[in-house]
Amino acid sequence: MKTMETEKEIINKVALSPMVVLNLEDAYVPGERLVFDIAPYLYQGIILKEKDFREFLKSHDWQQYSGKHIALICSEDAIIPTWAYMLLAIHLQPFVKTVVFGNLLNLEQQLFQQAISNIDLEQYRNSKVVIKGCSKVPVPEYAFVEISRLLTPVAQSLMFGEPCSTVPLMKRKLSVL
Repeated sequence: MKTMETEKEIINKVALSPMVVLNLEDAYVPGERLVFDIAPYLYQGIILKEKDFREFLKSHDWQQYSGKHIALICSEDAIIPTWAYMLLAIHLQPFVKTVVFGNLLNLEQQLFQQAISNIDLEQYRNSKVVIKGCSKVPVPEYAFVEISRLLTPVAQSLMFGEPCSTVPLMKRKLSVL
């Protein structure tokens, strides 16, 4: 006696869904990130002497920062005049890709801000958008918050995670014209 085996076709419902995946990993700006700490150039670790600092600026090898992304900080509890950071930025500018005041997180936020501002939001108009959660590069929370803010008035719905497992964030009703 023969038994009937039922073959069921496996359907990939994720592939057939109208969801659009936005991967913030694609907005990652490649390149080495460095912190330039002004602390080693302080007199007795507490004060910046203008004459000595200007001598340092003239003699320093700025080419070593070519093509890099730089965050300017002072790791010591010292009052640094604003012009000192401005001079550093001026000397670094011909060589670096990016220079920001702040730590590496501030630098990463600036890089993602620039990349996100170049995203054509219209491609997500009235779409069901999944903002991908996993990536091979570090994506700061700032980027997730910013893209959510920008897509809220554009997308029909926003979800977070992977297309096969999402967390709903926002859904708006489309008005009929």
